[in-house]
Amino acid sequence: MKLIVMTGIPGSGSTTVLKNVLKKVDYLHLNYGDMMIKIAKEKKIAEDRDNLRKLSPDVQKEIQKDAAKAIKEQSESENVIVDTHCTIKTPSGFLPGLPKWVLEELVPDAFILVEADPDEILIRRISDETRTRDRQRVSEIVMHQEMNRAAAMSYATITGATVQILENHDNQLDEIVSNMIETLKI
Repeated sequence: MKLIVMTGIPGSGSTTVLKNVLKKVDYLHLNYGDMMIKIAKEKKIAEDRDNLRKLSPDVQKEIQKDAAKAIKEQSESENVIVDTHCTIKTPSGFLPGLPKWVLEELVPDAFILVEADPDEILIRRISDETRTRDRQRVSEIVMHQEMNRAAAMSYATITGATVQILENHDNQLDEIVSNMIETLKI
């Protein structure tokens, strides 16, 4: 069985890519944020993702730990794609989306980073009326993608997993879906 971690900053299109990939492959999709929200709601400390990322880092870490345990249990009998973020931008700085103790629990086979041009991401974020997002400049989007690359390589160092970067440009969905399917076959 394979455990794949797929990431992308908000607006990269990773969720859209994954929805299309899942139509063509036999993988169980687990969204790390959904697992964390479920746990946060059970603990009555956050109601949605936008509130979750504003919690203190210590509280976020505890929720991450509980989510890792739940995902591990579900990944023992099926191929799994975990949809998550490499890093989370918090008021006190970037928080690793997958700290060492989470990685040691998950032990993924590969990390797939979905990226897009910063201008594309900015326009996608502005156009998305379903979320309440903080305004960011292009330079902040660039920094976030760079932090994700650095984090992914650090995660790979800990786990021995590979890192694949796939580019998701506007009007090229079929291409990135094909590329991701090929990556999953390896």
